[in-house]
Amino acid sequence: MQRLSVCIVNWNTRADLQACLTALAAHPFHEGDQEIIVLDNASADGSAEMVRTAFPQTILIANAVNANYARGTNQALAATSGDYILLLNPDARVEQGALDALVRAAQAHPEAAAVAARLTDEAGVTEPSVRGFPAPTAILWDVLKLARLLPGNRSLTAYRMPWFDYNAAGPAPQPMASCFLITRAALERVGAMDERFPLYFNDVDWCFRAHQAGFTIWYTPEAVAIHGHGGTTKRVRKAAVWESHRALLRFWAKHYKETTALPLYVLMTAIVTFGAWMRTGRWGEVLGKDGGETTPENLHCELERAG
Repeated sequence: MQRLSVCIVNWNTRADLQACLTALAAHPFHEGDQEIIVLDNASADGSAEMVRTAFPQTILIANAVNANYARGTNQALAATSGDYILLLNPDARVEQGALDALVRAAQAHPEAAAVAARLTDEAGVTEPSVRGFPAPTAILWDVLKLARLLPGNRSLTAYRMPWFDYNAAGPAPQPMASCFLITRAALERVGAMDERFPLYFNDVDWCFRAHQAGFTIWYTPEAVAIHGHGGTTKRVRKAAVWESHRALLRFWAKHYKETTALPLYVLMTAIVTFGAWMRTGRWGEVLGKDGGETTPENLHCELERAG
């Protein structure tokens, strides 16, 4: 019998988490056993107490401090026993049959390291949740708006992929990991999340490493989850935007620096830095060489205060 482990990392999103767990209870996995693991990152809104009281069957790991998403995910992954592991955001609610559909898709495509669900809003409108990898050239075409001018050109639109068919199952280079099923076999080969990407690009990096290991990533429209768009990051917007730009530079340094011409790399670093200044007002501040090793303590504290 197959076993499914559901991992949810939560920080101060009690209402979302309660709705997420309620949906899991209403629409459980029917084709095997299921366990639910909630990793709470020192929430101050009573999230952990709510889980203990309202969902006593849930495995709760309550951190004394906020370990951020990547480390929290790795803690939850270490506690799993399933053949399949679902990474589920607390602001996502699975619909009827979603868990079974994800596992069936994984079983039908053993070459896939992971399977992503269709994400919709409350009205049922599909969210554009699949992108290509953010290579420096792909981001450059996007910044220059060439992707909008020539939406049918797949080379120029390789990042946002506006041509992706969300009504058909198929390979998806880098889907949003809000409802993302990983196989145990892939996890053992690809490894856990890289904690140098504590908030952003950890899922992108994992998908990239999965492709490097010879896997594909799959998308299935048969599994549906209603997605609420980041309850945590809404409250830490400017600090989070700054961190996301740092993480992009870190991702490039890890995967593209050696294969990208130096003038293009320098230009794209400048473009990302200018974009971070524009969106956060941190004029003149530096993102750090190649985005730095990870989130510095002062930015981590700022993210905590903003929440």
